[in-house]
Amino acid sequence: MHNVETFRDLQREATEWRRYLHENPELDFQEHNTAKFVTEKLASFGINHIETGIAETGIVALIQGEGGDGPTIGLRADMDALPIVEASNKPWSSKNPGIMHACGHDGHTAMLLGAAKYLATTRNFKGSVALIFQPAEEPEFPSGGFRMVQEGIMDRFGISQVFGMHIYPGIDIGKFGICPGPIMGSQDDFDIVVKGKGGHAAGPHRTIDPVVIAAQIILGLQCLVSRKTDPLESLVISVTKLSAAQAYNIIPDHVEISGTVRTLLPGLRDFAEQEMLAVAQGIARGFGADVEFKYLRSVPPTINHSEQTKLAITAAQDLVGFASVNDAVKVSLGAEDFAYMLEARPGAYILLGNGPTADCHNPAFDFDDEALSYGIGYWVKLVETALPV
Repeated sequence: MHNVETFRDLQREATEWRRYLHENPELDFQEHNTAKFVTEKLASFGINHIETGIAETGIVALIQGEGGDGPTIGLRADMDALPIVEASNKPWSSKNPGIMHACGHDGHTAMLLGAAKYLATTRNFKGSVALIFQPAEEPEFPSGGFRMVQEGIMDRFGISQVFGMHIYPGIDIGKFGICPGPIMGSQDDFDIVVKGKGGHAAGPHRTIDPVVIAAQIILGLQCLVSRKTDPLESLVISVTKLSAAQAYNIIPDHVEISGTVRTLLPGLRDFAEQEMLAVAQGIARGFGADVEFKYLRSVPPTINHSEQTKLAITAAQDLVGFASVNDAVKVSLGAEDFAYMLEARPGAYILLGNGPTADCHNPAFDFDDEALSYGIGYWVKLVETALPV
């Protein structure tokens, strides 16, 4: 039986990998050096079946167990960094100006490499493990997860179940969080252009003021959440950008409104798109203006499947004990493109504690290397639980 101590030596090695990756971050679909690093490590572990260039810089490697034929499960780690100027002040801070691993993907990659080395040595499972090193998790659409699914990795590698893991600041090191059903929200974006009639600000009666109309539309959108959505169902509509004329004395002829929509329920995406269009058109027409409306579908909700969630909970509890696994973790409306893989195959997404660090996407964030042994151990436990000999 494994416990966390089994993976301490691997943790020390994975720490070197993780810090190298942190020093050398690459943005979405540009992870060429990262992919080369990962591929060389996988080959050094004796893994022969490695396919590269999937979704440009993605990798899938297969490890065959020694327990005989059986199904294939996928384990996914993301590799891309963010366009952020690092302020962690760590010795291994980014060497690439304006780019940093601010979301733990360096740690995710290192943990899956650690698990790969262990599993390639022991092969104490029946069937196969597909190691999915994914590019470009951060872009909205089309992201790396979407493209890997579209390029057919599930069928090509015979993947029957798929699992993901993400570091989570605020949860103690050595603790896990997961829940069945929705665990993270969707992300859709919208653009509204209000077209009025511009003029001098001293004579507003001779204009159709798109600024006033835009203000009414923004308030109307909030009423969709407060007055037309079940309060027990999560929907967030946030206006994040408002652009108009850049002068004190000009009423512009148009105003641009942009923002994001988040929900845990796929059906609410349809509701939001239809009702937002109706609100924008109705208000604009009431003032004699027109609107252009674009609703940009991006990442769907991340929805854990029941049986695979049970598998994940069992594996985590075997590693760290019953009390260290929260099986009713609070869901988040942040988006995660692992959702595309969960639409393609049943699976589960689990959160791993990173301790009291800065939050993800913060310039001061850094992955806590003490978490590496727990992530490696979880992957190994999951494989041996899902594919018993």
